[in-house]
Amino acid sequence: MSASDILNITLMQGFAGLSLFSVLLLMGLGLAVIFGQMGVINMAHGEFMTIGAYTIYMFSQLADNYWHGFAPVYFPLAICAAFALAFAAGWVAEWALIRHLYRRPLDTLLATWGLSLGMQQVFRSVFGPKEVSPTLPDWLMGSWSPKPGLDIPINGLFVMSLAVLMTGGVLLALYRSRWGLRVRATVANRQMANAAGIDTRKTDRLTFAIGCGMAGVAGAAFTAIGSTGPTSGSLYIVDSFLVVTFGGAASLLGTVASAFGIAQMQSISEFFMTGSSARVVTLLTIVIVLMLRPQGLFASKVRRA
Repeated sequence: MSASDILNITLMQGFAGLSLFSVLLLMGLGLAVIFGQMGVINMAHGEFMTIGAYTIYMFSQLADNYWHGFAPVYFPLAICAAFALAFAAGWVAEWALIRHLYRRPLDTLLATWGLSLGMQQVFRSVFGPKEVSPTLPDWLMGSWSPKPGLDIPINGLFVMSLAVLMTGGVLLALYRSRWGLRVRATVANRQMANAAGIDTRKTDRLTFAIGCGMAGVAGAAFTAIGSTGPTSGSLYIVDSFLVVTFGGAASLLGTVASAFGIAQMQSISEFFMTGSSARVVTLLTIVIVLMLRPQGLFASKVRRA
């Protein structure tokens, strides 16, 4: 094997890590908003991701079976619908369940875990137990070859672009919008935010719903690189919490950095060892770093009341 072949394999392996990074980042952004900003341990976050994935599948079935002319353009519209449906489900979940459990993290963990099991059963009843895959539009198929021997999947490039767009949108909303101002004020000092006229209950509900909507977008992106089943989201929930805690619970910059580090470490390790061994190495590295720096890579200094 020549040096050029080794370089190409390394680059493609690194790009595979970037695809995983994109999904973890999209999941981590939603959790960073819900867990980092609100202190709610949402074990059902993966199921909101699954809502987004099944939304893409339903739009694909609509294009395949009933409206063939819709096939080339359905995917971007389905992503918007995935955000909207996951947002609506998150709004209902916050109103019906989460709002009664604020400042009780163990209770939120148990309640949302029960919610996740219930949602998984709903998915099984509606879509069946088997994994399904949407029919991707032609413009998402194939690969880009910047040089001979190096093929980069176009669907992976799309997922990366979506992750970059969502990250920029979240940062812009958090620091340049009235909603972001209210969220930051509530995180800094809830009592003072209430005294200043901010409806913190409404802010909490909107924040939780937006975080769930981001998980829906992550699920939509996931369908471009993998199949969807009732438990697909639960497979990513542990990694998503690792991304948030490793980067720093209230730091969006830390979420980006930790998602990139974890994904690349996992992908490169899998090139030299089995998948399970690579995962063990990744988890051990995270544990060691957290032992040395319990607050995460980028600790956010805020006052909490």
